[in-house]
Amino acid sequence: MSETEIARSRSELRRMKASCLAPWPVGMLRRHGLLGGVDLGDRRKSWDVLQTASFLLERLPGNAPVLDIGAYASEILPALRRLGFASLAGIDLNPAIRRMPHGDAIRYVTGDFLRAPFPDASFDAITAVSVIEHGFDAARLLAEMRRLLRPGGYFVASFDYWPQKVDTTGIEVFGLDWTIFSREEILDLLSRARAQGMEPVGPVALESGDRVIRWGGREYTFGWMALRKSA
Repeated sequence: MSETEIARSRSELRRMKASCLAPWPVGMLRRHGLLGGVDLGDRRKSWDVLQTASFLLERLPGNAPVLDIGAYASEILPALRRLGFASLAGIDLNPAIRRMPHGDAIRYVTGDFLRAPFPDASFDAITAVSVIEHGFDAARLLAEMRRLLRPGGYFVASFDYWPQKVDTTGIEVFGLDWTIFSREEILDLLSRARAQGMEPVGPVALESGDRVIRWGGREYTFGWMALRKSA
């Protein structure tokens, strides 16, 4: 991924009428608590959001139930709503999730996505935009995603990534440990997913682009994956 790809992705989201970023002054005022509403989305995640939305558009009908985990301030559910998806839900530990837009059309729930309050096989897809790197627990994550997905359903996630290991020891984000996944860690995750009956969709490519993200004193990029639960 590169800065150019981020810019092109945002332009494409705007062309699709799926971009939900507020204009700069509005976002700034919301971040500082000077204006009501949630400061939705992050320009740096434009590529992630476009990849995820495009993937689901190509494979699912508009009435397919979709869950977003770590949904507070995430752009993906409002974007999917604009693209015609009508059965959307989001879960996050942050109780402010109930202030997210379109609460009349999107079901927002306060809770732990590793113990989600939904029945087995509830969703055709589960999305996670820059979420799984916080408090990462591979066994619990994969088991819960498998439980919640219908046969043939998709788990689609973006994550902090760099091929060589970037040490984040002692750094917490949202009160949770932070992982920047390495190539070896993603290969291990994919191996664990296969053991749970979830296979990658398409070839696995773990080459890196530029270190376009600079945050927390670390430099890295974003990775993206789609897993399909066996029928």
